[in-house]
Amino acid sequence: MEIDRDADFRAFWTERRLASLTTVRPDGTPHVSAVGVTVDFETGLARVITFASAVKARLVRAAGDGGIPAAVCQVEGRTWSTLEGRAILRDDPESVRDAENRYAARYRVPKPNPQRVVLEIAVNRILGNA
Repeated sequence: MEIDRDADFRAFWTERRLASLTTVRPDGTPHVSAVGVTVDFETGLARVITFASAVKARLVRAAGDGGIPAAVCQVEGRTWSTLEGRAILRDDPESVRDAENRYAARYRVPKPNPQRVVLEIAVNRILGNA
């Protein structure tokens, strides 16, 4: 799904600000963590880099190829936006390198981490007033 929104929306998701990521545990309860997130507007993918051992990564990996429901949300004053979809885990070097480069463009160059993985969310719903 291409994310076709106005310039203000794109700016909101490209300027430096942190977000929360919500994933779902097997018992149905939410797991929420603070993250940096990047959005590829052309492909409709939101990406979060993390450690393979992080709870969020373990939850997504355990779900398998079908992924799990996930949402990333940003708030700045009265402006907010949530991107929802299914998250899958990517650990191949090309996906990790691409996500690191996107993260570096929005935030800063991440420290080297041989255990890095990418949570990739295929956005299928957009909420908010951004």
